[in-house]
Amino acid sequence: LGICGEHGGDPESIRFADEIGLNYVSCSPYRVPIARIAAAHATLTHKQPDKR
Repeated sequence: LGICGEHGGDPESIRFADEIGLNYVSCSPYRVPIARIAAAHATLTHKQPDKR
């Protein structure tokens, strides 16, 4: 399950999609670079272990 369109390329929407467990986002080609960076950032931020 995923999202597409304008939300698929929006960094905040990508972060939200990662938080709720969506499998993919789809966006227009010109938004792909920022979408990839946002997806990587969301994944690293969301899945980092607690370092206490």
